[in-house]
Amino acid sequence: MATEAIAGLGTSFRRWDGINWIHIAEIETITGPTKVRDTIEVVTLDSVDGYRDYLSGLRDGGNVTFTMVFRRDTYDILDTDFESNTLQNYEIFLPDDELTSFEFEGLVTELPLTIPPGNKVTVDVTIKISGQPVTISGSGS
Repeated sequence: MATEAIAGLGTSFRRWDGINWIHIAEIETITGPTKVRDTIEVVTLDSVDGYRDYLSGLRDGGNVTFTMVFRRDTYDILDTDFESNTLQNYEIFLPDDELTSFEFEGLVTELPLTIPPGNKVTVDVTIKISGQPVTISGSGS
């Protein structure tokens, strides 16, 4: 079955509080998870074709970054996560027919404010993913 392209409008970012998913409001853009894989070069003096050879190395869940309009309630949630050394559970929920979500544990590593004159105050959040981000269908609430 072919899937159709979707618009990002309606995507949500949420944080698990131990009982419910808390919606983080007024996000403008989300990037990630930015999964990457290390490679291990294994070329030796016996290699004859002139090309480097590689093995698969460790995978990294990468980061999730997003820009949100500053609101004290959601900023406080993320600031608390920044101050904590405990991994938190997060979810990106897409508005597609499959109800796709990306769930992951992570640590807030950056929380800078942007305060321009004559425009809205925003926060550029970076969350470092710990472990494997998981893609799930049908998990939206």
